[in-house]
Amino acid sequence: MKILVLGGTRFFGIPMVEELLRRGHDVTIATRGMAKDNFGDAVKRIQIERTDSKQMEQALKGKHFDVVYDKIAYCSNDIKIAMDVLDCDKYIYMSSTAVYDPKKMDTKEEDFGATKKGLIWCNRMDFPYDEIKRQAECALWQKYNDRSFIAVRYPFVIGKDDYTERMLFYVEHVMKSLPMNIDNPDFQMSYIRSDEAGKFLAFLADKNVQGAINGSCGGTISLREIIDYVERKTGSKAILSKTGDKAPYNGEPEYSINTNKAEKLGFEFSNLTDWIYDLIDYYIELV
Repeated sequence: MKILVLGGTRFFGIPMVEELLRRGHDVTIATRGMAKDNFGDAVKRIQIERTDSKQMEQALKGKHFDVVYDKIAYCSNDIKIAMDVLDCDKYIYMSSTAVYDPKKMDTKEEDFGATKKGLIWCNRMDFPYDEIKRQAECALWQKYNDRSFIAVRYPFVIGKDDYTERMLFYVEHVMKSLPMNIDNPDFQMSYIRSDEAGKFLAFLADKNVQGAINGSCGGTISLREIIDYVERKTGSKAILSKTGDKAPYNGEPEYSINTNKAEKLGFEFSNLTDWIYDLIDYYIELV
């Protein structure tokens, strides 16, 4: 298949492109050209500013793709720029479980309906992250529902290549006895490993599915369990304080993500507890 990837040279975009290539697809990546990659001659490249409608039109007009992956669309205006230019049979948008309001245990795709919310044409800085992602989905469902698209919803993506260093925050603060303010230490939460996040996206290229679809590793874990593990492993003691550094996962409710729809397609996610402690060990060594 002829595939265009908007983004794809960072974080879980890398294993996604690698898996697409392994499956024999003809891959073109479109980026600003700022980040280096190791794909070499295995991919074609287009240099483009994703938020510039004129650049998008000049670079993509007249080109047809079987599938387009859009990893760097955030808001409804980003969706409009892409959909008004792209000629493709399927559009796969990287959404987020942040669209659910609120997330809860066993969160299913139907828990957020983008047809029931008022569409606002907005830019990335107009609203908080969760709202701009909702508006992006509203644009797809309300203005481009004649197109074939998938909105992939992930919880927090974590792994050794996680440039956000959010999970590292907790490990480092425990080991260095730095006070931290955590408002949800006992809440169970879902995550997805970065390589699986990439591979699931690639898996969807030739699957007959449309609309929203969740991806997440099986099971949940609390920050308290992670902190307790670091304490046992290192002999350090966490300092929890309302005046401490604000923790990156603050404000998150207790939730889990239902992946029945993805599993029925034949994708098998790993169990969170089978690998997360190895990742924490990696962070411990890093600190």
